[in-house]
Amino acid sequence: MTDQVSNPGSEPRWQTLLSVEELATALGRPDVVVLDARSSLADPAACERAYRQSHVPGAYFAALDRDLSDHSRPGGRHPWPSAEDFTARLGEWGITPDHQVVVYDAGDGGLSAARAWFLLRALGHRDVAVLDGGWKSWTAQGCLVEVGTPVSSTPVAYHADFDRALLFDAPQVQAHLAAGGMLLDARASERYRGDVEPIDKVAGHVPGAINRPYAENLDDGRFKPATTLRQEFTDLLEGRDPHDVVVMCGSGVTACHHLLAMEHAGLPGAKLFTGSWSGWIEDPSRPVATGA
Repeated sequence: MTDQVSNPGSEPRWQTLLSVEELATALGRPDVVVLDARSSLADPAACERAYRQSHVPGAYFAALDRDLSDHSRPGGRHPWPSAEDFTARLGEWGITPDHQVVVYDAGDGGLSAARAWFLLRALGHRDVAVLDGGWKSWTAQGCLVEVGTPVSSTPVAYHADFDRALLFDAPQVQAHLAAGGMLLDARASERYRGDVEPIDKVAGHVPGAINRPYAENLDDGRFKPATTLRQEFTDLLEGRDPHDVVVMCGSGVTACHHLLAMEHAGLPGAKLFTGSWSGWIEDPSRPVATGA
């Protein structure tokens, strides 16, 4: 199930998910821009090489470390970029606030596609969606692919700023928890418990955080139906308003999968702890919890 927006007399628009079939039909529309956001912590350069070998026709490559983060800034392993830099990059891709943007990755949306989606949504860009099933589904269905890089677009100006109310830092998270708010950790359960920590230098979780691995949003590589996700998140929230939820992960990437899933489920309004666990442990005085 996708979220095609009814728009009588014009082309369909999407704001959370769209299917392979819908994207295949939309390719070539002048208002559609596709971003390939494949990423890998083990070998970031490998994804751009793979992109040059094969990608959705016309797609631009959005690198997690170069385009969707800013390592000159503090805030964990993937610091949130400035609005000025991110909108400049959007302009280089020819994206304006009126474009329908579609993003995909090779990790069911959890490896940068949802991050790109939320970057745009935090700017106020409504018509942006993630390809459900991602690159794997696109190729599995035998859809057309392109080799090399697409023809450069004409640069445009994109004027917008991030809604800072959607973005939390560590002190804001501490205040949020003290006020009884929910902090939802999207990492795998063994990392949340502190049993293992393959990436960050400290194992465990923020005291008071609740664990829901982002993979629980999926069924066989695609998002669960909106009705199913709505029931699961409603049960988890236990009466809380979605606006009272902050999500986190290791570095503010896979946490965006929860934001996308909640929006798809009709539960918008949750916030992102941009630095997430890697940002939390930058200050060794902050408390750390382990176990369930």
